[in-house]
Amino acid sequence: MARSVMILQDFLREALGWVASLGSGGPIGFILIYNIATVLLIPGSILTLGSGVLFGLGWGTVYVIIAATLGATIAFWIGRNFARDWVTEKISGYPKFAAIDRAVANQGFKIVLLTRLSPLFPFNLLNYAFGITQVSLKDYVMGSVGMLPGTILYVYIGSLIGNLALIGAKSANPEAEKLQWIAKIIGFIITIAVTFYITRVAKKALDESITE
Repeated sequence: MARSVMILQDFLREALGWVASLGSGGPIGFILIYNIATVLLIPGSILTLGSGVLFGLGWGTVYVIIAATLGATIAFWIGRNFARDWVTEKISGYPKFAAIDRAVANQGFKIVLLTRLSPLFPFNLLNYAFGITQVSLKDYVMGSVGMLPGTILYVYIGSLIGNLALIGAKSANPEAEKLQWIAKIIGFIITIAVTFYITRVAKKALDESITE
């Protein structure tokens, strides 16, 4: 497992190196790679960090948000129109999704927004999973703004690392490593709060449907 993770990290770093070689076409190449990774369920944290290395905080954040939103929308569309059975099987191992499915019918935008705020919800799988819920495409896309805080933080960490070869290395930069731990702790706290809220909303929706 550890070896496969290292191979994936090396592959993504090489992809980022290719993006760097494109010059002015780098942003387009980055968005394309990010979209492919999102659709293929490849975690995008290294790409997000790499955006900070390549483009800096400002443009790096812009490119990640564009790429992540576009990739998420493509996955949503695939899940809704072509892969319902596959998605249903994949999410069967996530009990939390049952609550999301019930809650999203009445508060689609808010639920998408909250799950995007939490880095511990499986972002790539959730893109497909939302496709088989009742959430509208409009609410889904607008809710993607919830990715912004986490994106800014990880792009900033990437800008501190400053070297594609050091992404994923424990000693890349003491300040970057410290921020990554802070991000994990904050993400865990947010996840607990979001899960509690979604479960409460879902229970209320379920109770109302039973009494109707």
